[in-house]
Amino acid sequence: MHTSRMFELLTHSAAMFALCAMAGSFAAAAPGPLDGKAFVGEAGEKGKPADEKDTITFADGKFHSSACDQWGFNKGEYSVKTEGDATVFEAETVSDKEGRLKWTGTLKGGVLEGSFTHYRKPAWYRPNPEPIEHWFKAVAKS
Repeated sequence: MHTSRMFELLTHSAAMFALCAMAGSFAAAAPGPLDGKAFVGEAGEKGKPADEKDTITFADGKFHSSACDQWGFNKGEYSVKTEGDATVFEAETVSDKEGRLKWTGTLKGGVLEGSFTHYRKPAWYRPNPEPIEHWFKAVAKS
């Protein structure tokens, strides 16, 4: 009796796990609310003027900054929430060599602006690097 109950419990647990895994993969494949949008603008270190041009795009549930391609940063999944008439997003992009970038931004009235923090990878000459904060501002690409 205990063996059959144990088998039933394991079978139900496995089925629930499989359903949750499938639901997660379907959710990841769903398009994001900013998908299909592109923005052109500038970025710079916090407190300093712009030092680079950027094109920011949202496609297939992923965020991409073209200015970060040269350092090997990949596309990253993004999440959004609505706050009044603004859309707020968060994303993270990763580079095997350079570390990771944590992005937060707001789209309001056709202007996308926010910040990203560069969490640099440690190195022998920089074992505990301080994060570097940056800003960005862009308008819808025409």
